[in-house]
Amino acid sequence: MNYRIKILLTLFICIIDVRLFAQQDVDEFPTLKAMTYNIHHGEGIDGKIDIDRIAELILQNNIDVAALQEVDKGVERTNKIDIMHLLSEKTGMNFYFDKNIDYQDGEYGNGILSRYPIIQSRNFHYTMIREGEQRGLLQCVINFHEIEIAILNTHIDYREDDTERLKNVEEIKQVIANYSELPIILCGDFNDLPGSRTHNSLKETFIDVWEECGDSEGFTYHAEKPSKRIDYIFLLNINDNETKNIELKPINVEIINSISSDHLPLITEFELISK
Repeated sequence: MNYRIKILLTLFICIIDVRLFAQQDVDEFPTLKAMTYNIHHGEGIDGKIDIDRIAELILQNNIDVAALQEVDKGVERTNKIDIMHLLSEKTGMNFYFDKNIDYQDGEYGNGILSRYPIIQSRNFHYTMIREGEQRGLLQCVINFHEIEIAILNTHIDYREDDTERLKNVEEIKQVIANYSELPIILCGDFNDLPGSRTHNSLKETFIDVWEECGDSEGFTYHAEKPSKRIDYIFLLNINDNETKNIELKPINVEIINSISSDHLPLITEFELISK
């Protein structure tokens, strides 16, 4: 056999072996299950405040990351309990909470639970353009088997005029520049419908995972008789294709029936794939 051909064949075999090895490494990772859930400060549609059933829902569905909105800490209406601390104890997960407002002698904001280590955390307060509740974008970076993934969690304005929501979305797009080399999962209650200006603006940057693999209308609100899709999980993969060789892919999405809140939890399962 010609010497050059031998060299080319050897190189070809080596390249195949490297690619197979890289794929094997990625395939060894478990999938990542993320949930977004507006928990209505733990009050269900039966009027009861019950943190145990939220914890059970997380455990029963093997959730790895839970982005929770409308979370109380030390608030009168929820008997001054620390909801995120309780959920962390009951699920064995790490957590990060930060307030957006002071409320009834306590704090009110968003929280993230993670089965994996949280290595960065911060909260960004939006620039509010009218009177009303201060809103925020909670951010964590988790270490998923030595791969860093950014988890963002938000709950934006509900009013019919979408000016505030559109402003919030623009600020989200500015914040994600901090995570330009990481896969980003953006979760939350966006208080707007598919096809709205808010939704379309988000889709300029992110993938709506329900549109990728959902098989129904995806209604999450109101829990008693769902008729609206206002809770979303969005995905943005790594921008720098030359230095990173993996990305997240949604492979399953579902909505769980529950009376634990006036919203329903939305769950997406992601797998790591080689690019």
